[in-house]
Amino acid sequence: MSAASTTPAPASAPGRESIVRSVLTNPLGLVAALLLLLVIVAAVFAPLIAPFAADDLQIFKINAPPGDGYLLGGDGSGRDIFSRLVYGTQNTLVGALIALSVAAAIGVTAGLFAGYFGGRREVVMSWVADGLMALPALIVLLAFYQSLGSSIHVSMIIFGVMLSPGFYRLTRNLVNGVKHELYVDAARVSGLSDMRIIARHILLVIRAPVIIQVSIVAGISIVIQAGLEFLGLGDPAVPTWGGMLQDAFANMFVVPTAILWPGLAISVTVASFVLLANAIRDRLQQGDRVATAPKIPAPAPHPVGTAPNDAAVLLDVRELVVGYPTKSGWTEVVKGVSLQLRRGEVLGLVGESGSGKTQTAFAILGLLSTGGRILSGSIWFDGRDIANLPESEMQKLRGKRIAYVPQEPMSNLDPAFRIGFQLTEPMVTVLGISKAEAKARALKLLARVGMPDPVRTYNAYPHQISGGMAQRVLIARAISCKPDLLIADEPTTALDVTVQAEVLELMRDLQAEMNMSVVLVTHNFGVVADICHRVSVMRDGRVVETSAVQSLFADPQHDYTKLLLAAVLDDVTPRVYRPVQAKEVSA
Repeated sequence: MSAASTTPAPASAPGRESIVRSVLTNPLGLVAALLLLLVIVAAVFAPLIAPFAADDLQIFKINAPPGDGYLLGGDGSGRDIFSRLVYGTQNTLVGALIALSVAAAIGVTAGLFAGYFGGRREVVMSWVADGLMALPALIVLLAFYQSLGSSIHVSMIIFGVMLSPGFYRLTRNLVNGVKHELYVDAARVSGLSDMRIIARHILLVIRAPVIIQVSIVAGISIVIQAGLEFLGLGDPAVPTWGGMLQDAFANMFVVPTAILWPGLAISVTVASFVLLANAIRDRLQQGDRVATAPKIPAPAPHPVGTAPNDAAVLLDVRELVVGYPTKSGWTEVVKGVSLQLRRGEVLGLVGESGSGKTQTAFAILGLLSTGGRILSGSIWFDGRDIANLPESEMQKLRGKRIAYVPQEPMSNLDPAFRIGFQLTEPMVTVLGISKAEAKARALKLLARVGMPDPVRTYNAYPHQISGGMAQRVLIARAISCKPDLLIADEPTTALDVTVQAEVLELMRDLQAEMNMSVVLVTHNFGVVADICHRVSVMRDGRVVETSAVQSLFADPQHDYTKLLLAAVLDDVTPRVYRPVQAKEVSA
């Protein structure tokens, strides 16, 4: 895996059809969508749905019970509650939409620019946002009401401005977290403008939390608008849910049920916004996994043969097939891989990027990415088939009997914890030893892997050590529980040549000292020649050749192996340096 693969990449924009389908297959999302659709239909088609106009009065039906033409009864002025509830949907949603649009337009835009450019822009915008947040929104609305009159729409514009700091702070913090990612740097060096990077590579990444904020603000806007109307700050001639609450509250002892209908409308609408937003957020965070789920289930994996008879064989992978779901079915990334590893042996797994090396290693570890499955084949480890073993059972093997050394050491150490904690935690959890004993063992391991000052390293944070030291720490953590099998995924790729040699020498010594079996995933034949006993060459998800290292280098059999060896630049004739003559420069 390359450095870029460990960095969160911008989520691809899923198709509108796939989002709708995935949301509607979510039970809560479906219920919320149907309820909101009902509310929107009522707002749009209010004149066709309501049996009476919103201001029609019938003096003999003041506080009338349901029936006699009034489906939900009459209010304190003799108007049809159901008709006013339907017309009130229009005005309530429009008011909430105004506040939401103003808050999002100001807050998200300011947050994007402040977070991306930083500097004085961020300082000034943060001061403004902090000042707005310090103001009590309700008092500000009451003050403007005295100045601007009873227009609820103007009040919602002001309220939208008061809510914009919430969008600003959220967006700014999200942008600060992603603007230094590798894919953003790649967009910059590709010549893309700042505006295009902000719109396409940053806004799309942070959209899921913003959607949740939208749902929160939509609900708050409806509740605040209803509260203002309830306090009598709206226009009594305009039907709204808040105004209906005020009227029903005034007549609560005469018709107690009248307060139920506007309260229920507000509660159901706000809850539906929140549930729908959560369903959409889940879909966006999942990327294409939901949309690309296959229409047919994966075949149940079946063991291939029985456990190996030879007790010296620790790992026996047979006809392993690993697949990931797509729209058309299952795409196989590992296609019938078979390999065998004896106790105390180092097996190199070589091939170009995308050949299936890492997926094979992750299948052995039981750590396939979301959606990945072992479709068929067996993975016999010490006489037990661990293919598709339950996670609870794999947890008993990982760390204690099967360990893993990743590439990109700095990305695999938690920056929030000291090195010592990250070394002792697995030993305390897996081996059940005390913290004091785990610390003593950790210090010995740090000394064993060549740390010049184990105590200092033990107390350091990951950012306080170099990449080579971090890789040594990961090796120490991997062997801390004395595993039988160590899987090392290109452990020297991110290191310079000198440190590579030191790490390889360390791994060779530890392997011989602990008699570990090692699967070394690499694309470097120099590493293979230095440490491996046997090597398997992979191409396009298949093993094309397996042999002893000496035999492979002396007499490769497969054309692809010959091609790889021919691409190695070692032992080629170096170019002879020749100073450039002055006349050549002038020419």
